[in-house]
Amino acid sequence: MNGVLIPHTPIAVDFWSLRRAGSARLFFLSHMHSDHTVGLSSTWARPLYCSPITAYLLRRHLQVSKQWIRALEVGESHVLPLDEIGRETMTVTLMDANHCPGSVMFLFEGYFGTILYTGDFRYTPSMLKEPALRLGKQIDTLYLDNTNCNPSQVLPSQQEAAHQIVEIIRKHPQHNVKIGLYNLGKESLLEYLALEFQTWVVLSPRRLELAQLLGLADVFTMEETAGRIHAVDHMDICRSAMLHWNLTHPTIAILPTSRRIRSSHPDIHIVPYSDHSSYSELCAFVTALKPCQVVPIVSRQPFRDYFQDSLSPRLSIPLTPDSVQQYMNSPKKPNFLWLFLKKRLKRPRTQGVVFESLEENSDQFQADSNSKKTKNENLGGDLEKQLSLCTLQTQKQLSPDLCSKEWDGAIPFSQFQKTEAVLTKSMDFPVYFRTKDEEFISPETVEEISLEPHLTSKGNSGSKATGKHITWVGQGSPLVHSSKSASLLAPEFTDLALKYLLTPVNFFQVRFSSRGFDQQVEKYHKPCRSTRVQKDNRA
Repeated sequence: MNGVLIPHTPIAVDFWSLRRAGSARLFFLSHMHSDHTVGLSSTWARPLYCSPITAYLLRRHLQVSKQWIRALEVGESHVLPLDEIGRETMTVTLMDANHCPGSVMFLFEGYFGTILYTGDFRYTPSMLKEPALRLGKQIDTLYLDNTNCNPSQVLPSQQEAAHQIVEIIRKHPQHNVKIGLYNLGKESLLEYLALEFQTWVVLSPRRLELAQLLGLADVFTMEETAGRIHAVDHMDICRSAMLHWNLTHPTIAILPTSRRIRSSHPDIHIVPYSDHSSYSELCAFVTALKPCQVVPIVSRQPFRDYFQDSLSPRLSIPLTPDSVQQYMNSPKKPNFLWLFLKKRLKRPRTQGVVFESLEENSDQFQADSNSKKTKNENLGGDLEKQLSLCTLQTQKQLSPDLCSKEWDGAIPFSQFQKTEAVLTKSMDFPVYFRTKDEEFISPETVEEISLEPHLTSKGNSGSKATGKHITWVGQGSPLVHSSKSASLLAPEFTDLALKYLLTPVNFFQVRFSSRGFDQQVEKYHKPCRSTRVQKDNRA
């Protein structure tokens, strides 16, 4: 990762590892090349400062949320706070780095002195004419792009390298030309070639969108057969690809790069066109600025004391203001995921039974009691209505003549009396409907139960049912009955609706199944019928 944490400041440039960022609170992005965005993704949730073009690319390609991006105009100075109370501030100025679209250099000025971070840049003499540098400011620390900082590596200027590419293309007038590029950069070279050869340059949709954003000449297209110059990914240029392209049409490929690579095919041409400053250009740049110290940006590239003769006397390290020190030492705001996990971890875990004071919760207890009372009253009314409707359905099953008309609401008690006679006749034993006002003592439970309108038989409440007289006892809804009562059912009685009424609720709870409700009811009543048949045979 090519990025730095500036000591004694809360500033981080091209550095996106929050775990290693330490006291950094202000984050800056010089450009969008992948080696400067390692660790930067759509989950980034801190203010990030960059150029407007880089801000667009961040949203477009890395999906960084817009609320965290702070686009700063290039060529202007911006004042930013260095603490939480605004007592300490700094001025940051963005300057064009001549590297790729949106790439900039940062000039920081504050209590720490003056710091220039070049990022990746290709030096041109016009850079020294920038207002922020033309005033002869003393640069205390220069963070320098040392990609090509090697005296043995001689690079031509971009204009000279572009001329070399033109000469190669002219030597192959009938050939298609493949230009191998990275995802971002060298758009101006493509524009120059299109204008030089009066041809369209074929681009991918993504690069075409960028070319239109940059306001380049209208010389780009996505139509494959429109022009002879095609911009492709640098990884696509290889021996196998050259063989394939030459099968259909004569093709040459050009790799504009300063990297030392070997050509794998005679028609692959490597031209040292670079977006990084050469060693001679770096010397001219450092000599003109005369910084107090030079710090390399690319750590993997060897760097020696090449510029010792061009440095100014080093100044003393300034003290960090207390407010800035507190700002740097303040805990970083965690992201939403960490807040969620932290909340879950701190949630008290109650074990066992917790007893609360009756005095402290008496009001709440009274409110809960009233609420439950109201709920029970409503529930009782609902049960009464449901049982009434259930009884009406039973009437319709057993006596369709009696129930030829629809009843609205509960069945009047006079209708219960009519139904009583019908049921007694059809079942060979007396059956009665009792109202909810009637109460009795169940022989099985010896408990006083308040009944809703439901199915019962007349008989002595304190004695067992004998003969054809049977007692059904209701416990709310649905109805339940004793195990002895089922054995007295007549074998010819097979009405499924009444069987549901005569099946205990406990049986459904134990043997409940979403499928085969009817089969469960039949299964319950089958042994009852067999028991009755055995008793008849003994008789």
